[in-house]
Amino acid sequence: MKKSAFRGEQAKAVLVQWFDRFRNGIEVPTGSRTVKTRFGDTHVLVGGPEGAPPLVMLHGAMASSAHVLRELAPLLERFRVHAVDVIGQSVKSADVRPSVSNNEYAEWLSDVMEGLSLPKAHVVGVSWGGFVSIRLAAFAPERIQRLVLLVPAGMVNGSPWEGFFKLGLPMMLYNLSPSERRLEAFVRHLLTTPDDDWKPYLGDALRSYNLDMRIPPLAKPEELARLKAPTLVMGADLDVSMPGQRLLARAPELFPTLAATELIKDCRHCPPTTDTFRRWLSDRISTFLLAN
Repeated sequence: MKKSAFRGEQAKAVLVQWFDRFRNGIEVPTGSRTVKTRFGDTHVLVGGPEGAPPLVMLHGAMASSAHVLRELAPLLERFRVHAVDVIGQSVKSADVRPSVSNNEYAEWLSDVMEGLSLPKAHVVGVSWGGFVSIRLAAFAPERIQRLVLLVPAGMVNGSPWEGFFKLGLPMMLYNLSPSERRLEAFVRHLLTTPDDDWKPYLGDALRSYNLDMRIPPLAKPEELARLKAPTLVMGADLDVSMPGQRLLARAPELFPTLAATELIKDCRHCPPTTDTFRRWLSDRISTFLLAN
């Protein structure tokens, strides 16, 4: 029997409450859909003008469609956004964790797009969602109109020692004996702006998830040789897990249609959660996706 991604029903209930809290922070109305895939049911938040260009959005690990859609809500003005709850990384979709060492995540996302009647769409992937997006680009590149990768996993890795001492060890200590001081030590190198939602959310998430410690293998140039979609890669200069400078240096080697890169200054793995930054980031992505 495969291990659940969650530490019991009470833990799942906590995560559902957080999902609702983040969703309530999205000022534009969103609809909830469930689509069938070969790996199980997948939940999707849908919003934005009907008839606008379709956009598939994928969140990071231990998050949800509501988390990423709240941070990128201005995209709902110009796109029909389908924010997908990644299986094994969100309480809203099937409790299944596909393999990271083959194309199972790409097969799953292809099933999701089929279920949404989206033969092709813009794809925006954040962190773990970036890894899933890269797998789709390798497996079914014809499904991607334009591709945006924000601090994506699966392109480069940071220093194992730095990652352990700045993130891994504080996370382990917090899990052993949760305290505000230990939570602060963990989020210090992860969050750019530890706001009233993200910091306590991560504390609850660490106690609610059976953490997925698998590191996705790095993509190879030959896997992405068929990709025709113009691609934007965005990194963060203070990112411990996927160092921004290294990320942007490898992007031209991986993506044959790399159109632009962006290094976000004074930014950790989780970007600022201010309205000003959300607007800037969404406008940067929109400008790229709507370019001729």
